Amino acid sequence: MENRHGHGAGRARLTRAGARVVQIDHLVLTVGDFSKSREFYGKVLGFLGFKLLDEFPTMMGWTNGKTRLWISAADAQGRKHPHRKGDVGFHHYAFQLRSRRDVDALHAFLEREGVEIADPAGEYYDDYYAVFFHDPDGMRLEGMKWGEQTARRRATRAKSRKRPAGNRRRRRA
Repeated sequence: MENRHGHGAGRARLTRAGARVVQIDHLVLTVGDFSKSREFYGKVLGFLGFKLLDEFPTMMGWTNGKTRLWISAADAQGRKHPHRKGDVGFHHYAFQLRSRRDVDALHAFLEREGVEIADPAGEYYDDYYAVFFHDPDGMRLEGMKWGEQTARRRATRAKSRKRPAGNRRRRRA
C-alpha cells in the first residue's frame, strides 16, 4: 500500500523520471576577455551577495551558498565567434532576487557601474518585475522577482478572514 507521497511499506518508489534534481548546482560561462569578465562578474556577483569560491589562471567561480557561477576563458577558436543571442546555446541567466526593491537597487548599481542595461527595471509580465543587462560579451543577464504582489494580496485576504478575538464563538462542551 502506498502513502500519499508515492512510497510504500518503507521503500522509496522512483517516479517516471527516475531521479529528481534538487537545484541547479553551477553554471559555467565561457567568456571572450577573461580579465574584463573577471572584473565585471566580481563586481556584479559581489553586489548580489556572492563570494569568491575559487580562482585559476583561466577559470574562476563564485557562490552564494546555494548555487555557483563560474567563468572560463574561451580558447582561440571560441574568441573568433562573439556571443549572439539567438544562436544555439545560452539565451540568458536570471538571478531571482528577494524583492522588487532589490531589482531597483541592482538597476541603480548597474547604471553607476556603466553596465549596458538592455531593458530597465519594470513589470514585464503579470507580477514579474525585472531588469535585463549584458555582460562584456553581450550575454544577457537578468535580476528578477516574481509573485511579490500576489503574496501580499494573499496575506491581506488571509488577515481579513480572521475574526477579531472578541467576535469568535465559543464551543459548547
